[in-house]
Amino acid sequence: MKTPIGTIEADYHFEEHDGVVTGTANGAGEAVALTDLVTRDTPDGPRVTWRQQITRPLRLNLEYDVTITGGTLAGESRAGRLPRTRVTGRRITA
Repeated sequence: MKTPIGTIEADYHFEEHDGVVTGTANGAGEAVALTDLVTRDTPDGPRVTWRQQITRPLRLNLEYDVTITGGTLAGESRAGRLPRTRVTGRRITA
């Protein structure tokens, strides 16, 4: 994620159980649960939105809105009143 304070990298883990999607983010030495996670199908691919709170490198409440295409995702995140920032990612299979 590109932010006004630099690029922040994180690993996200999503799971689906009985139709419910959950997720966690790991980055900057902390792991946080994703909240308000919603997935819906769109003509451009699955759209996923969620919120998360981080404390490193500074305390932020983040909101994400991304679209998944194949093994990549792209979209935006927002931290409060700060400008939206571009988010990109790629799928890593374990």
